[in-house]
Amino acid sequence: MERMLATPADAEIVLKLYSLRTEAVMRQARAWVIGEFWPKTVEEFFAVADNPSDPHSAYLRQVLTYWEMAAAMVLHGAVSAELFVDCNAEGFFLLAKMAPILEGLRERNPGFLIKTSELIDRFSAAAQRYEGVVKAVEARRQRMSAR
Repeated sequence: MERMLATPADAEIVLKLYSLRTEAVMRQARAWVIGEFWPKTVEEFFAVADNPSDPHSAYLRQVLTYWEMAAAMVLHGAVSAELFVDCNAEGFFLLAKMAPILEGLRERNPGFLIKTSELIDRFSAAAQRYEGVVKAVEARRQRMSAR
């Protein structure tokens, strides 16, 4: 990918995306999805995702759709891919976290994190960032299983 300078409008979008992540409910949702929700099976994932009476279901949908929306903005040219990738890793973290069960998730929901995957496929900077995140997620899994 040829390196292009981001515009001030790109920076505004990235800052707005960051600002949205700091909203109180979004912070709670992100804390739960990133820190506490580690499904080992597709069934564990959908036990939360498909259960509207589970308060974490809304958290899961909020966080996943937020990052898919952000990835779609990059894919549609609304924000610089390089700037976005330089400033964000959480969407890649979610994909790496779900990688062991991704095939099964997509069997039931073919669009699951598809924009994030497309971002990785389309932009080498995103692929490189994802590779690093995968290693971090694997290390975290190992630490969690050692407890």
